Amino acid sequence: MKNLSSLVTSVPASPTTMMMQRGRELKAAGKDVISLAGGEPDFDTPSHIVEAGFAAIRAGDTHYPPSPGTPALLKGIVEKLKRENNVQHITPEQIMVTPGAKWALFATLAALLEPGDEVLVLDPSWVSYSPMVQLQRGVPISVPLASDNGFQITADLLERYITPKTKLLMVNSPNNPTGRVLSRAEIDAIVYVACKHDLYVLSDEIYEHIIFGDHVHYSLAAEPGMAERTIIVNGFSKAYAMTGWRLGWLAGPQPIVKLARIYQTHSAQSAASFTMAAGVAALTGPQECIKEMVGVYDQRRKLVLDAFEEIPGIECPPVEGAFYVFPKFTHSKKSSLEITQALIDEALVVSTPGSAFGAAGEGHIRFSIAERTSDLEKMVDRLAKVTPRL
Repeated sequence: MKNLSSLVTSVPASPTTMMMQRGRELKAAGKDVISLAGGEPDFDTPSHIVEAGFAAIRAGDTHYPPSPGTPALLKGIVEKLKRENNVQHITPEQIMVTPGAKWALFATLAALLEPGDEVLVLDPSWVSYSPMVQLQRGVPISVPLASDNGFQITADLLERYITPKTKLLMVNSPNNPTGRVLSRAEIDAIVYVACKHDLYVLSDEIYEHIIFGDHVHYSLAAEPGMAERTIIVNGFSKAYAMTGWRLGWLAGPQPIVKLARIYQTHSAQSAASFTMAAGVAALTGPQECIKEMVGVYDQRRKLVLDAFEEIPGIECPPVEGAFYVFPKFTHSKKSSLEITQALIDEALVVSTPGSAFGAAGEGHIRFSIAERTSDLEKMVDRLAKVTPRL
Protein backbone atom coordinates (compact mmCIF):
# COMPACT_ATOMS: atom_id res chain seq x y z
CA MET A 1 0.00 0.00 0.00
CA LYS A 2 1.17 3.54 -0.74
CA ASN A 3 1.91 5.95 2.09
CA LEU A 4 -0.82 8.04 3.66
CA SER A 5 -0.60 11.80 4.11
CA SER A 6 2.56 12.78 5.98
CA LEU A 7 1.01 16.18 6.69
CA VAL A 8 -2.01 14.81 8.55
CA THR A 9 0.11 12.10 10.17
CA SER A 10 2.32 14.81 11.67
CA VAL A 11 -0.61 16.38 13.56
CA PRO A 12 -1.84 14.84 16.84
CA ALA A 13 -5.49 14.19 17.54
CA SER A 14 -7.27 16.82 19.62
CA PRO A 15 -6.39 16.19 23.30
CA THR A 16 -9.69 17.61 24.54
CA THR A 17 -11.67 15.37 22.20
CA MET A 18 -9.65 12.37 23.38
CA MET A 19 -10.22 13.19 27.05
CA MET A 20 -13.93 13.74 26.51
CA GLN A 21 -14.12 10.31 24.90
CA ARG A 22 -12.27 8.84 27.87
CA GLY A 23 -14.94 10.29 30.15
CA ARG A 24 -17.74 8.81 28.03
CA GLU A 25 -16.09 5.38 28.13
CA LEU A 26 -15.73 5.43 31.90
CA LYS A 27 -19.34 6.50 32.30
CA ALA A 28 -20.50 3.75 29.94
CA ALA A 29 -18.56 1.29 32.10
CA GLY A 30 -20.64 2.34 35.10
CA LYS A 31 -17.98 4.46 36.82
CA ASP A 32 -18.95 7.47 38.95
CA VAL A 33 -16.83 9.68 36.74
CA ILE A 34 -16.85 13.47 36.68
CA SER A 35 -15.85 14.60 33.19
CA LEU A 36 -14.62 18.20 33.03
CA ALA A 37 -12.44 17.89 29.95
CA GLY A 38 -14.73 19.45 27.36
CA GLY A 39 -15.84 22.96 26.58
CA GLU A 40 -19.57 22.52 26.24
CA PRO A 41 -22.36 24.34 28.10
CA ASP A 42 -24.46 21.96 30.18
CA PHE A 43 -27.60 23.98 29.41
CA ASP A 44 -30.14 23.09 26.75
CA THR A 45 -30.46 25.39 23.77
CA PRO A 46 -33.03 28.12 24.63
CA SER A 47 -36.53 27.13 23.58
CA HIS A 48 -37.17 30.02 21.18
CA ILE A 49 -34.06 29.02 19.22
CA VAL A 50 -35.06 25.35 19.15
CA GLU A 51 -38.54 26.26 17.94
CA ALA A 52 -37.11 28.38 15.13
CA GLY A 53 -35.09 25.39 13.92
CA PHE A 54 -38.11 23.07 14.07
CA ALA A 55 -40.28 25.67 12.32
CA ALA A 56 -37.77 25.86 9.48
CA ILE A 57 -37.80 22.08 9.10
CA ARG A 58 -41.60 21.96 9.13
CA ALA A 59 -41.66 24.69 6.48
CA GLY A 60 -39.45 22.60 4.21
CA ASP A 61 -36.27 24.61 4.76
CA THR A 62 -34.11 21.53 4.35
CA HIS A 63 -32.54 22.15 0.94
CA TYR A 64 -29.15 23.51 -0.06
CA PRO A 65 -28.83 27.06 1.29
CA PRO A 66 -26.52 29.74 -0.14
CA SER A 67 -22.99 28.63 0.67
CA PRO A 68 -21.92 31.87 2.46
CA GLY A 69 -25.09 31.93 4.56
CA THR A 70 -28.72 32.91 4.22
CA PRO A 71 -29.44 36.61 3.65
CA ALA A 72 -31.35 36.77 6.95
CA LEU A 73 -28.43 35.41 8.98
CA LEU A 74 -25.82 37.52 7.18
CA LYS A 75 -27.95 40.58 7.96
CA GLY A 76 -28.30 39.48 11.58
CA ILE A 77 -24.54 39.15 11.97
CA VAL A 78 -23.94 42.57 10.41
CA GLU A 79 -26.38 44.13 12.85
CA LYS A 80 -24.86 42.23 15.78
CA LEU A 81 -21.35 43.45 14.90
CA LYS A 82 -22.52 47.05 14.69
CA ARG A 83 -24.61 46.85 17.86
CA GLU A 84 -22.37 44.83 20.16
CA ASN A 85 -18.85 45.18 18.80
CA ASN A 86 -18.77 48.68 17.32
CA VAL A 87 -17.67 47.25 13.97
CA GLN A 88 -19.56 49.78 11.87
CA HIS A 89 -18.30 49.56 8.30
CA ILE A 90 -19.24 45.95 7.61
CA THR A 91 -21.38 44.46 4.84
CA PRO A 92 -22.87 40.99 4.22
CA GLU A 93 -20.17 40.40 1.58
CA GLN A 94 -17.60 40.52 4.39
CA ILE A 95 -19.18 37.63 6.29
CA MET A 96 -19.32 33.86 5.83
CA VAL A 97 -21.46 31.49 7.87
CA THR A 98 -19.81 28.14 8.59
CA PRO A 99 -20.66 24.73 10.07
CA GLY A 100 -19.09 25.63 13.41
CA ALA A 101 -16.53 28.23 14.46
CA LYS A 102 -13.74 25.66 14.10
CA TRP A 103 -14.39 25.55 10.35
CA ALA A 104 -14.38 29.36 10.25
CA LEU A 105 -10.87 29.31 11.70
CA PHE A 106 -9.73 26.67 9.24
CA ALA A 107 -11.20 28.48 6.22
CA THR A 108 -9.62 31.75 7.32
CA LEU A 109 -6.19 30.12 7.52
CA ALA A 110 -6.75 28.58 4.09
CA ALA A 111 -7.49 32.02 2.65
CA LEU A 112 -4.49 33.67 4.30
CA LEU A 113 -1.54 31.30 4.34
CA GLU A 114 1.11 30.37 1.82
CA PRO A 115 3.42 27.42 2.59
CA GLY A 116 6.01 28.52 5.15
CA ASP A 117 4.14 31.56 6.42
CA GLU A 118 4.64 31.99 10.16
CA VAL A 119 1.73 32.41 12.55
CA LEU A 120 2.17 33.68 16.10
CA VAL A 121 0.21 31.45 18.48
CA LEU A 122 -0.01 32.60 22.08
CA ASP A 123 0.99 29.87 24.53
CA PRO A 124 -1.07 28.59 26.27
CA SER A 125 -3.98 28.64 23.85
CA TRP A 126 -6.67 26.39 22.44
CA VAL A 127 -5.35 22.99 21.39
CA SER A 128 -6.34 23.22 17.71
CA TYR A 129 -4.71 26.51 16.68
CA SER A 130 -1.24 25.14 15.93
CA PRO A 131 -2.46 21.93 14.23
CA MET A 132 -4.78 24.00 12.03
CA VAL A 133 -1.86 26.19 10.97
CA GLN A 134 0.20 23.11 10.18
CA LEU A 135 -2.62 21.54 8.16
CA GLN A 136 -2.72 24.70 6.04
CA ARG A 137 1.07 24.38 5.56
CA GLY A 138 1.90 27.32 7.77
CA VAL A 139 4.42 27.37 10.61
CA PRO A 140 3.04 27.97 14.11
CA ILE A 141 5.38 30.03 16.28
CA SER A 142 4.73 29.70 19.99
CA VAL A 143 4.76 32.93 22.01
CA PRO A 144 5.07 31.81 25.66
CA LEU A 145 3.06 33.76 28.22
CA ALA A 146 4.30 33.55 31.81
CA SER A 147 1.85 32.22 34.38
CA ASP A 148 3.56 34.16 37.16
CA ASN A 149 2.81 37.32 35.15
CA GLY A 150 -0.85 36.44 34.70
CA PHE A 151 -0.34 35.28 31.10
CA GLN A 152 -0.15 38.94 30.01
CA ILE A 153 0.73 40.10 26.50
CA THR A 154 3.16 42.94 25.79
CA ALA A 155 4.35 44.51 22.55
CA ASP A 156 7.97 43.67 23.42
CA LEU A 157 7.12 40.02 23.88
CA LEU A 158 5.28 39.77 20.56
CA GLU A 159 8.06 41.55 18.67
CA ARG A 160 10.65 39.05 19.90
CA TYR A 161 9.01 36.38 17.77
CA ILE A 162 8.34 38.36 14.59
CA THR A 163 10.41 37.56 11.51
CA PRO A 164 10.09 38.54 7.84
CA LYS A 165 7.95 35.41 7.41
CA THR A 166 5.39 36.37 10.07
CA LYS A 167 1.96 36.94 8.53
CA LEU A 168 -0.65 36.40 11.23
CA LEU A 169 -1.27 36.66 14.97
CA MET A 170 -3.99 34.48 16.51
CA VAL A 171 -5.78 35.96 19.54
CA ASN A 172 -8.49 34.50 21.78
CA SER A 173 -10.24 36.62 24.40
CA PRO A 174 -11.77 35.59 26.71
CA ASN A 175 -9.11 32.93 26.63
CA ASN A 176 -9.34 29.17 26.58
CA PRO A 177 -7.74 27.76 28.76
CA THR A 178 -6.54 30.58 31.04
CA GLY A 179 -9.77 32.53 31.53
CA ARG A 180 -7.98 35.82 30.81
CA VAL A 181 -9.78 38.75 29.21
CA LEU A 182 -7.44 41.06 27.33
CA SER A 183 -6.99 44.41 29.05
CA ARG A 184 -7.11 47.77 27.33
CA ALA A 185 -3.30 47.91 27.48
CA GLU A 186 -2.97 44.49 25.86
CA ILE A 187 -5.38 45.44 23.08
CA ASP A 188 -3.31 48.56 22.45
CA ALA A 189 -0.14 46.45 22.32
CA ILE A 190 -1.65 44.09 19.75
CA VAL A 191 -2.85 47.00 17.62
CA TYR A 192 0.58 48.64 17.79
CA VAL A 193 2.44 45.48 16.76
CA ALA A 194 -0.02 44.48 14.02
CA CYS A 195 0.05 47.90 12.39
CA LYS A 196 3.81 48.37 12.77
CA HIS A 197 4.65 44.99 11.24
CA ASP A 198 1.71 44.79 8.80
CA LEU A 199 0.28 41.62 10.33
CA TYR A 200 -3.16 40.10 10.00
CA VAL A 201 -4.93 39.26 13.24
CA LEU A 202 -7.35 36.38 13.65
CA SER A 203 -9.52 37.26 16.64
CA ASP A 204 -11.38 34.28 18.09
CA GLU A 205 -14.24 35.87 20.04
CA ILE A 206 -16.35 32.79 20.71
CA TYR A 207 -16.48 33.49 24.47
CA GLU A 208 -17.17 37.23 24.18
CA HIS A 209 -20.39 37.12 26.20
CA ILE A 210 -19.00 34.98 29.03
CA ILE A 211 -17.26 37.66 31.10
CA PHE A 212 -17.26 38.19 34.86
CA GLY A 213 -17.02 41.23 37.09
CA ASP A 214 -16.00 44.54 35.55
CA HIS A 215 -13.99 43.09 32.69
CA VAL A 216 -14.78 44.31 29.17
CA HIS A 217 -14.52 42.58 25.80
CA TYR A 218 -12.83 44.67 23.10
CA SER A 219 -13.30 43.61 19.50
CA LEU A 220 -10.03 44.18 17.65
CA ALA A 221 -11.73 44.96 14.34
CA ALA A 222 -13.20 48.10 15.91
CA GLU A 223 -9.76 49.50 16.78
CA PRO A 224 -8.13 52.20 14.59
CA GLY A 225 -6.21 50.71 11.67
CA MET A 226 -7.45 47.18 12.37
CA ALA A 227 -10.55 46.72 10.20
CA GLU A 228 -8.45 46.00 7.10
CA ARG A 229 -6.30 43.41 8.88
CA THR A 230 -8.62 41.68 11.38
CA ILE A 231 -10.73 38.56 10.86
CA ILE A 232 -13.27 37.92 13.60
CA VAL A 233 -14.33 34.33 14.22
CA ASN A 234 -17.38 33.71 16.36
CA GLY A 235 -20.37 31.41 16.62
CA PHE A 236 -23.35 30.24 18.61
CA SER A 237 -22.00 27.25 20.56
CA LYS A 238 -20.90 28.89 23.79
CA ALA A 239 -23.21 31.88 24.32
CA TYR A 240 -26.40 30.14 23.17
CA ALA A 241 -25.57 26.54 24.19
CA MET A 242 -25.72 25.40 20.55
CA THR A 243 -22.64 23.16 20.32
CA GLY A 244 -24.44 20.37 18.45
CA TRP A 245 -26.02 22.73 15.93
CA ARG A 246 -22.60 23.41 14.38
CA LEU A 247 -23.01 27.06 13.48
CA GLY A 248 -20.27 29.68 13.33
CA TRP A 249 -19.14 32.60 11.21
CA LEU A 250 -16.25 34.78 10.21
CA ALA A 251 -16.12 38.47 9.34
CA GLY A 252 -13.26 40.40 7.84
CA PRO A 253 -11.80 42.21 4.84
CA GLN A 254 -13.73 41.37 1.69
CA PRO A 255 -10.74 39.95 -0.29
CA ILE A 256 -10.06 37.43 2.50
CA VAL A 257 -13.71 36.49 2.90
CA LYS A 258 -14.02 36.06 -0.87
CA LEU A 259 -11.27 33.42 -0.82
CA ALA A 260 -12.74 31.74 2.26
CA ARG A 261 -16.08 31.53 0.46
CA ILE A 262 -14.42 29.85 -2.52
CA TYR A 263 -12.71 27.40 -0.18
CA GLN A 264 -16.00 26.55 1.50
CA THR A 265 -17.79 25.86 -1.80
CA HIS A 266 -15.24 23.12 -2.51
CA SER A 267 -15.26 21.63 0.99
CA ALA A 268 -17.91 22.00 3.70
CA GLN A 269 -20.28 23.82 1.28
CA SER A 270 -22.43 25.47 3.97
CA ALA A 271 -24.02 25.27 7.36
CA ALA A 272 -27.39 23.50 7.42
CA SER A 273 -30.34 25.62 6.34
CA PHE A 274 -32.47 25.05 9.44
CA THR A 275 -29.57 25.71 11.81
CA MET A 276 -29.15 29.10 10.17
CA ALA A 277 -32.82 29.82 10.85
CA ALA A 278 -32.11 29.01 14.49
CA GLY A 279 -29.11 31.34 14.36
CA VAL A 280 -31.32 34.22 13.23
CA ALA A 281 -33.60 33.57 16.19
CA ALA A 282 -30.59 33.52 18.53
CA LEU A 283 -29.30 36.89 17.35
CA THR A 284 -32.63 38.68 17.05
CA GLY A 285 -34.59 37.08 19.89
CA PRO A 286 -34.45 37.55 23.67
CA GLN A 287 -30.91 37.73 25.08
CA GLU A 288 -31.80 37.13 28.74
CA CYS A 289 -30.81 33.49 28.29
CA ILE A 290 -27.17 34.52 27.99
CA LYS A 291 -27.26 36.54 31.20
CA GLU A 292 -28.89 33.64 33.04
CA MET A 293 -26.25 31.15 31.89
CA VAL A 294 -23.38 33.52 32.65
CA GLY A 295 -24.85 34.10 36.10
CA VAL A 296 -24.70 30.37 36.81
CA TYR A 297 -21.14 30.12 35.44
CA ASP A 298 -20.16 32.97 37.74
CA GLN A 299 -21.57 31.15 40.79
CA ARG A 300 -19.69 28.00 39.82
CA ARG A 301 -16.50 29.98 39.20
CA LYS A 302 -16.63 31.42 42.70
CA LEU A 303 -17.42 28.03 44.23
CA VAL A 304 -14.44 26.33 42.59
CA LEU A 305 -11.97 29.18 43.14
CA ASP A 306 -12.93 29.45 46.81
CA ALA A 307 -12.53 25.70 47.24
CA PHE A 308 -9.13 25.67 45.52
CA GLU A 309 -7.87 28.30 47.98
CA GLU A 310 -8.42 25.76 50.76
CA ILE A 311 -6.46 22.96 49.06
CA PRO A 312 -2.69 23.07 49.72
CA GLY A 313 -0.72 22.55 46.54
CA ILE A 314 -3.24 24.16 44.20
CA GLU A 315 -2.87 27.73 42.99
CA CYS A 316 -5.40 29.07 40.52
CA PRO A 317 -5.15 32.28 38.48
CA PRO A 318 -8.19 34.58 38.47
CA VAL A 319 -10.91 33.62 35.98
CA GLU A 320 -12.12 36.71 34.13
CA GLY A 321 -14.06 35.05 31.34
CA ALA A 322 -14.96 31.80 29.51
CA PHE A 323 -15.92 28.76 31.61
CA TYR A 324 -12.67 27.11 32.64
CA VAL A 325 -10.34 27.14 35.62
CA PHE A 326 -6.63 26.56 35.03
CA PRO A 327 -5.01 25.72 38.37
CA LYS A 328 -1.36 24.88 38.88
CA PHE A 329 -0.39 21.91 41.05
CA THR A 330 2.55 23.54 42.80
CA HIS A 331 3.66 20.69 45.08
CA SER A 332 3.68 17.94 42.47
CA LYS A 333 6.75 16.80 40.57
CA LYS A 334 4.58 15.04 38.01
CA SER A 335 3.97 16.45 34.53
CA SER A 336 0.51 17.80 33.80
CA LEU A 337 -0.21 14.70 31.71
CA GLU A 338 0.77 12.47 34.63
CA ILE A 339 -1.38 14.52 37.00
CA THR A 340 -4.33 14.21 34.65
CA GLN A 341 -3.91 10.45 34.54
CA ALA A 342 -3.60 10.27 38.33
CA LEU A 343 -6.82 12.24 38.73
CA ILE A 344 -8.58 9.69 36.55
CA ASP A 345 -7.08 6.71 38.36
CA GLU A 346 -7.46 7.97 41.93
CA ALA A 347 -10.41 10.38 41.80
CA LEU A 348 -12.38 9.50 38.65
CA VAL A 349 -12.05 13.13 37.53
CA VAL A 350 -11.38 13.67 33.83
CA SER A 351 -9.64 16.91 32.86
CA THR A 352 -7.21 18.21 30.24
CA PRO A 353 -3.46 18.56 30.88
CA GLY A 354 -2.12 22.08 30.61
CA SER A 355 0.63 20.91 28.26
CA ALA A 356 -2.06 20.20 25.64
CA PHE A 357 -2.42 23.98 25.31
CA GLY A 358 1.30 24.59 24.85
CA ALA A 359 4.55 24.29 26.77
CA ALA A 360 3.66 27.31 28.91
CA GLY A 361 0.68 25.36 30.23
CA GLU A 362 2.85 22.69 31.81
CA GLY A 363 2.03 22.17 35.47
CA HIS A 364 -1.52 23.44 34.99
CA ILE A 365 -4.71 21.42 34.51
CA ARG A 366 -7.83 22.71 32.78
CA PHE A 367 -11.23 21.94 34.28
CA SER A 368 -14.49 23.04 32.70
CA ILE A 369 -17.02 24.69 35.01
CA ALA A 370 -19.77 24.28 32.41
CA GLU A 371 -21.04 21.27 34.33
CA ARG A 372 -23.58 20.68 37.08
CA THR A 373 -22.77 22.42 40.36
CA SER A 374 -23.12 19.10 42.19
CA ASP A 375 -20.40 17.60 39.97
CA LEU A 376 -18.11 20.53 40.65
CA GLU A 377 -18.64 20.10 44.38
CA LYS A 378 -17.69 16.42 44.06
CA MET A 379 -14.65 17.37 42.00
CA VAL A 380 -13.20 19.74 44.59
CA ASP A 381 -13.87 17.23 47.37
CA ARG A 382 -12.01 14.53 45.46
CA LEU A 383 -9.12 16.87 44.61
CA ALA A 384 -8.76 17.82 48.27
CA LYS A 385 -8.22 14.14 49.08
CA VAL A 386 -5.84 13.19 46.26
CA THR A 387 -3.77 16.37 45.73
CA PRO A 388 -1.41 15.67 48.69
CA ARG A 389 -0.49 12.35 47.03
CA LEU A 390 0.23 13.77 43.57
